[in-house]
Amino acid sequence: MYLLQKISRRIDALNERVGRATSWLASLMVAVVAWNVFLRLFFHKGSVAMQELEWALFGPLFLLTAGYTLVHDEHVRVDIFYSRLSDRGKALVDLAGSLLFLIPVCVLIIWTSWPFIAASWAAGEVSPDPGGLPARYILKAVIPVGFSLLGLQGLSMAIHSLCRVMGLEGEEDTPERDTFVGT
Repeated sequence: MYLLQKISRRIDALNERVGRATSWLASLMVAVVAWNVFLRLFFHKGSVAMQELEWALFGPLFLLTAGYTLVHDEHVRVDIFYSRLSDRGKALVDLAGSLLFLIPVCVLIIWTSWPFIAASWAAGEVSPDPGGLPARYILKAVIPVGFSLLGLQGLSMAIHSLCRVMGLEGEEDTPERDTFVGT
């Protein structure tokens, strides 16, 4: 079980680093949106490339930080029943959710996105709009990366949950520990 916990800590550390490294995209995206609004309001000018840049920043930001969000248990959850469960009950729900839903969906998305991405790379896909962004294929390549990170974090969550169910997870093995940087 120690090996699984070590793997889990490594996955947590990876998503922590990726999440922190890509968080700057949020600030950049806000700046791009603010600039677009400013240009439209005061100069009645717009740019297709700048509009596309907004979603070109949002997509990778969303995909690359989904695992980070899961590390910190900040994802959206409908917890009508979950909040009333014991710690062991929550761990069972998390374990089942990870193994039956999260990981299989991530694998499915990664698997089905390959032909889509390969076709985009082969065509050297660019924006269909005049004045749009080039190299759209690079953005599409982030899809399997993001879902791989999320799937790995689902695996880590399953390991954490299994340890909690078995009563093996101590204080040092919880997601709140501060060992992300060097583990």
